[in-house]
Amino acid sequence: MAGLVGDTCAKQETVRRLHAVDAETYADWETIYVDNVQRLYRLMYSRVGNRPDAEDLTSEVFMAALEPLRISASKPEVRAYLIATARTVLAGYWRRTLGIEVTSIDVDAAVLFIDDPPLPLSDPDDRAWRVLDRLPERYRRILELRFLRSMSLKEVATEMRITVGNAKVLQHRALRMAAEAGKDVVP
Repeated sequence: MAGLVGDTCAKQETVRRLHAVDAETYADWETIYVDNVQRLYRLMYSRVGNRPDAEDLTSEVFMAALEPLRISASKPEVRAYLIATARTVLAGYWRRTLGIEVTSIDVDAAVLFIDDPPLPLSDPDDRAWRVLDRLPERYRRILELRFLRSMSLKEVATEMRITVGNAKVLQHRALRMAAEAGKDVVP
């Protein structure tokens, strides 16, 4: 009798762990990743404007969401959680980059990125070059070297024959000026 009760409890425990997967939930982590990676990448790219940082931030979002996110959550819940995680990751990025905390992911705009079907990734468009063309030569040059050629601050400083500290300040000012210039450039 004791063996029968033990077997029944074990079977009930197994049944409790199983859950139905419908069309509104994801089957596993790989499905979550495949369905959302391009959308999150586009969102991050729209905020930072360069491919290497957008790729790093996108992977950081998934790494941060890996443990706390429930696979059994509905698709809208998963996407909302990924947006909230993206906001936190982006704030950390801007805090490290500019020394200020920027958490400007408009939820309504982010939902458009997340709900839109993924687009094929393309090369950076000419919008970046149009923004850079509006900047003074030194600002344009430092941003081109740092973000379009993916050079380190030390490499940029050597290339431009300035100190690393000066390169940091120049990059900071150039990013702010590019942000202002980008407001007038139509995508």
